[in-house]
Amino acid sequence: MESYSKNAILLLKLGVSFAFIYPAVSAFIDPSAWIGYVPMWVDQLIPREIFLPIFSTIEIVVALGVLFWNNPIPSIIAGAMLVSIVIFNKSEFSVVFRDLSIATMTFGLALLSRKK
Repeated sequence: MESYSKNAILLLKLGVSFAFIYPAVSAFIDPSAWIGYVPMWVDQLIPREIFLPIFSTIEIVVALGVLFWNNPIPSIIAGAMLVSIVIFNKSEFSVVFRDLSIATMTFGLALLSRKK
């Protein structure tokens, strides 16, 4: 039974990590395809063209943390990022609603990875 649990956790980690790595890598390859998802108000703080690669780098670091670090912190950060994306992109809810499902997975991973 324990191997099933470990495999289930691995599948969750792979799924969450892919959800962060794919858009990050894609944003480096084709930023014009992703720049529209950065809220316009970000331009008041930092140009979106500068923000996007910074955010993409953070996404990759968080994904690697979720995948390789058996600690709840990366999963909590990932979940907070996803919930923030939904909150700050309410007008795009028809696209970002799936982030809530992935966020739920991250919080589950955080609970599963805490020290016993």
